Amino acid sequence: MRRLTGLQEEITFWANLKNRVRDNLELVGLTAEDADPATQADLNRELEEVKAELAARELDLMFSGPYDDRPALLSVNAREGGTDSQDWAEMLLRVYLRWAEDHKFKVQVLDHESGQEAGIKSATIEITGRKAYGLVKSEAGQHRLVRQSPFDSSHRRHTSFALVEVLPEVDDAIEIEVRDEDIRVDTYRATGAGGQHINKTDSAVRLTHLPTGIVVTCQNERSQIQNRETAMKILKARLLEREIQRREEEQARLKGEHRATGWGSQIRSYVLHPYNMVKDHRTGLETSDTAAVLNGEIDEFIHSYLRWQIGQGEGAASEDLPDDI
Repeated sequence: MRRLTGLQEEITFWANLKNRVRDNLELVGLTAEDADPATQADLNRELEEVKAELAARELDLMFSGPYDDRPALLSVNAREGGTDSQDWAEMLLRVYLRWAEDHKFKVQVLDHESGQEAGIKSATIEITGRKAYGLVKSEAGQHRLVRQSPFDSSHRRHTSFALVEVLPEVDDAIEIEVRDEDIRVDTYRATGAGGQHINKTDSAVRLTHLPTGIVVTCQNERSQIQNRETAMKILKARLLEREIQRREEEQARLKGEHRATGWGSQIRSYVLHPYNMVKDHRTGLETSDTAAVLNGEIDEFIHSYLRWQIGQGEGAASEDLPDDI
């Protein structure tokens, strides 16, 4: 029903736009020879409105994936860089929380593990809104930060990494079979801040999918049952993503194409020292306004990726930063 409603809205929009253009073309034909200034002004204004609506809808035409309209499960994980990496992971999480807030998306924190000294080791959030997965899937991959470390007494330049994973949420209409005998369930006491039950009962849950080795943890909910349900949701999303990747690799093999796989590829660099720059290594897009990007203003990068993905930006990806940066 949700998909049907969305398709009906799409059809209504294009039908109305077609009627507006047709009516204005007829008006142009009737007044071509002796159009008065007021009519001409109305036509110009209508033309600008139509152009604005087309520009706003251009983004919708870039979504072609079967799960683009699904809610997104976005995970940020600290990687190489020690405490700096955990701090960087928390900075990235804040970027996505602010971006979602600016777009009026609903956000729920599903899992959160704090770092030992600062930042986070990992966190998973659910982003719900129109085309949520279709938008934030562009953020999946390694994100590199170069800056003067606030945790280094000598303030030397450090490079740290964080991994972003983006999965479509699986609903009941998508069949992902998870057999009970294929799952090992471990419970343990949650860590960090929480309610009266956290740290006192074995409410945290770890699910291990034995056939694939996928491990999912959740400790953010109050009860073990809630944590298990949330962990199962994430596990099904990971299994779906695994199947999507397998199919893409098989298609690429049949076509004779070479595609980079896995989450290890570096997609974007954020340089705060010795200069300011954020650069996407897939599309070549870069900006010196690092403060805006770290405040959640990443639409330009998302839109650029979508255009690049459908071939408009083919060949635009540029070389990586120098090794010393």
